[in-house]
Amino acid sequence: MVAAPSLAEVRAVCQPRAKLRSRNGEHWAGRLYMRRLSLHATRQLVRTPVSPNTLTWTMVVCGVGAGAALLIPGLPGAILAAVLFQLFLLFDCVDGEVARWKRRYSATGIYVDRLGAYLADAALMVGAGLRAAQGASGGWISVGLAAALGVVLLKASTDLVDVARARHGMPLADDEATRPRSRGIAAARRLASALKIHRLTNGIEASLALLAAAVVDAVIGSGDPTRFTVAAIATVTWVMVAAHLGSILSSSRLR
Repeated sequence: MVAAPSLAEVRAVCQPRAKLRSRNGEHWAGRLYMRRLSLHATRQLVRTPVSPNTLTWTMVVCGVGAGAALLIPGLPGAILAAVLFQLFLLFDCVDGEVARWKRRYSATGIYVDRLGAYLADAALMVGAGLRAAQGASGGWISVGLAAALGVVLLKASTDLVDVARARHGMPLADDEATRPRSRGIAAARRLASALKIHRLTNGIEASLALLAAAVVDAVIGSGDPTRFTVAAIATVTWVMVAAHLGSILSSSRLR
């Protein structure tokens, strides 16, 4: 087998600074710790025939599996869901790094990556609703479905900006174009950014919030903390849907 490249070599090729510094292109957990871990995995994977697309599909399976794991009652289900979402993040880092090293880029890989983000977050919200409904009314299933629809709309509203610009013959929007022209919306956006509440709409953060709620469930012997968390996630999601739509329409992204 071919000798593994050094970590320095892999980092230089697979983790370009522009990518890591991008405000919208890199999850905070990736910058904080996962890119350090993914570098070691990528260093070994580039020696194998595994394709980037295979790694992307593995990412999808981990994300959807996290939603299914929430159907397991008690702490084990919540722990497994959180672990699977960490693996989701790991493979989300590794697939692109392997693609850069092997120079194997494809539209299919980009498509499956975006599809996986939709499916993983939506599956987690559905699983959270089903989990909240255990021992309670069926209305919690609807709350989970509402949260799932909200996170899909959030992602779609962002992706549709690129679709609209491409169909209008415009280049991709830069960071400057994303700034709202309305002072009120800009102030609300800064407040949301400071409070970080929008992160609850992301499956990685939501899985950790649900794990924390499961711990409290186990301590007090009630499923109410999980139900409160699911309700909070659904509420924040729909507030963000409205706010994000307003931000897009008040910025220069479509002009």
